[in-house]
Amino acid sequence: MNETGLLLRQRGGCAGESRPYAGVELGGTKCVCTLAFAPDRVLDRRVVPTTTPDETLGAIVAILAGWRRSGIAALGIGSFGPLDLDGCSATFGHILATAKPGWRMADVRGTLAAGFDGPVGFDTDVNGAALAEMRWGAGQGLDDFAYVTVGTGIGVGLVVNGRPTRGLGHSEVGHLRVPRMPGDDAPSACPYHSDCVEGLASGTALVARLAGRKVDEVAPDDPVWPPIVHALAAMCHAMVSTGAPLRIALGGGVIDRQPALIGRIESALIASLGGYQAIPPAYLVPPELGAMAGPMGSIVLAADALGAIAG
Repeated sequence: MNETGLLLRQRGGCAGESRPYAGVELGGTKCVCTLAFAPDRVLDRRVVPTTTPDETLGAIVAILAGWRRSGIAALGIGSFGPLDLDGCSATFGHILATAKPGWRMADVRGTLAAGFDGPVGFDTDVNGAALAEMRWGAGQGLDDFAYVTVGTGIGVGLVVNGRPTRGLGHSEVGHLRVPRMPGDDAPSACPYHSDCVEGLASGTALVARLAGRKVDEVAPDDPVWPPIVHALAAMCHAMVSTGAPLRIALGGGVIDRQPALIGRIESALIASLGGYQAIPPAYLVPPELGAMAGPMGSIVLAADALGAIAG
């Protein structure tokens, strides 16, 4: 196996058991392909860099072809967006108005599912991660839950009454426009909005605010954090007042490097709600699956697609 493939042999998956699920988490920097039954029963994991659609999707197709020859129960695909999730649309399965060069209108689902006649689950990577946390992690036992990743961009998987939100499309809470903290005049990192959460508080926005300083060297009390905390708390306030999740998990590279931000954001959220709405203690939590939330999200999408066919 090449260096980008990490083979994780776990107990289970013996001969005679049901076939495993194949999952693809398509991210803006890398894609993770997973062959698994559950987080503790991962049979194979491969990482593919996200470059051009032809190069990246071609490499993933080759991986999936090898797994299909051994037998898989279903395929799950969780992708960065925005995505066309309307099964009746001519562009169903395509990436839409992304800022990632070359990926606009890439047919992710059609390319990866070609030649596979079994069930295919397809959704955003963050919706998949939210569903994985609800099955195995911080959202267990809840039907209303949100998963937030604060990384290069900001993605939110919002699940209401047990299902990811739909309507005009999937939720795009990361592009919610929020009031800036007074005195914050930093340029937005979003090419579409001057004051959305992603533009003000993503990892890309943080790097721009640091003006050459290294992220790992920034102290928890650095003045760069208050406007980021302010924007993320405003986003959480909007979610409490709309989708009303019973818990919000906050992850991603920025939060992983600065875990104390979770408590600061929760304190700012409580102050923002102003006593009008109450939230339970420890309302904002880290994802229990950690970096496995996204890869396991694609496995849940596969399992749910198989369940929908069987049901």
